[in-house]
Amino acid sequence: MGKYYVTTSIPYVNAEPHIGFAMELLYADVLARYARANGDEVMFSTGTDEHGGKIAERAKEQNQSIQEYTDGISARFRELAKDLDISNNRFIRTTDPGHEQRAVEIWKRLKKDIYKSQYVGWYCTGDEAFFTEQEVKENKGVCPAHNRPYEKIEEENYFFKLSAYADKIKHSITDNSFEIVPKSRRNEILSLIDKGLEDISISRPKEKIDWGIQVPGDPKQVMYVWFEALMNYITVLGYPEHEDFKLYWPANTQVIGKDILRFHAAIWPAMLLALELPLPKQLYVHGFVTADGKKMSKSLGNVINPFDVIKVHGVDAFRYYMLRHIPSHEDGDFSWDRFSEVYNSELANELGNLVQRSLAMAISYLDGDVGEIPSPEHDSTAYVEAIRECHFDRALDSVWEQVRGLNQYIDEEKPWEIAKSGDKDHLREVLAYLMSSIAEIATLLTPFLPQTSAKITEALNGDRIKRIDGTLFPKIETK
Repeated sequence: MGKYYVTTSIPYVNAEPHIGFAMELLYADVLARYARANGDEVMFSTGTDEHGGKIAERAKEQNQSIQEYTDGISARFRELAKDLDISNNRFIRTTDPGHEQRAVEIWKRLKKDIYKSQYVGWYCTGDEAFFTEQEVKENKGVCPAHNRPYEKIEEENYFFKLSAYADKIKHSITDNSFEIVPKSRRNEILSLIDKGLEDISISRPKEKIDWGIQVPGDPKQVMYVWFEALMNYITVLGYPEHEDFKLYWPANTQVIGKDILRFHAAIWPAMLLALELPLPKQLYVHGFVTADGKKMSKSLGNVINPFDVIKVHGVDAFRYYMLRHIPSHEDGDFSWDRFSEVYNSELANELGNLVQRSLAMAISYLDGDVGEIPSPEHDSTAYVEAIRECHFDRALDSVWEQVRGLNQYIDEEKPWEIAKSGDKDHLREVLAYLMSSIAEIATLLTPFLPQTSAKITEALNGDRIKRIDGTLFPKIETK
């Protein structure tokens, strides 16, 4: 029995949860459930990022105190994890006293790589990030994501010696001790490193951004939100002294979106190297989700709320669509029409009908007693490799090959005709094989569709086959 540690990024609490982060939670959940199924002790952490000027702005807009605002939005992310049936056993908030105390300790341990200097550059509060002169020129001085001009900032900040660790990071990536998937993201960060990593500003004056963790020994400065937020992956384990940190670090897989690649594939590894800690074993970088082929935006009115999808079709139908029909290594698209098509054809018809009619035949023809169920015979190599590579869509493709193959087997064997012939030995053999194959499908679906898998397994457990009440994928309400 090994130890397995998986994390999501921690989303910024400037807005309600969106479908892209719902997808990220699902990816990490599959990895966590798969590791548990293989006997590993799993630590699965998610949470919320809650400091910075943007949060203070949003709280003011909502006529709330900052703490009241962050409490409310953070609770919505907890609610999303619950509604998605996410199996995380940690949820960290960067406003937790434990995180803040450990962030100060980490800063102190990084002191040899931190220096104070004058910073001149362009900043967007919406991104809580600095931008190069070239980026600002390309965007004609206006941040495209937030439609607000960049601010020219001149201030004295603390800097971290990111440049000192470029070679070591590159070596870790190229020798795959720090594996980045997919390869396109690996190539992207290697290209960035080859262009040169510059030292980064890691603090802001307290007079400009008050909502943050004070730099130790300097009451006039607060830690830059992105720098401090990255620390959550080890503060949640109780770095430096707690037993959990000793047991679970380095992380097996960290799951992030492609827009924060630089932070997690350059800055975070440099911080770990400066702390003399091992890098994560794998960084999985997923793409974005569009709606009907267009970028989601409030102005277009096409924002997909994950809570709404779950309310209509149930959690496992949502999990299935996101995990199989959004490409794991590329951008993908959500549409209600496509979702309904997938729900009806693949879930209700192919899997749901397969299970229900197989159970019904076992109960009707043999009173649920099919005898000893043989061990599965299928090769799961493709499935296992797909999960290792975070190709969740391909893993489900391999499961659905079995689903469709089993439906074809039923059509070819025609158990109803065997039952009419009175050949009970052959009938029992055919139905036992069916039950064995369905049990195997349920096992393979456990990380992906946990509730569906549990229903199927329950029907097959015991001395006799049992029915599943209702449909396997019931609609909860009409859209």
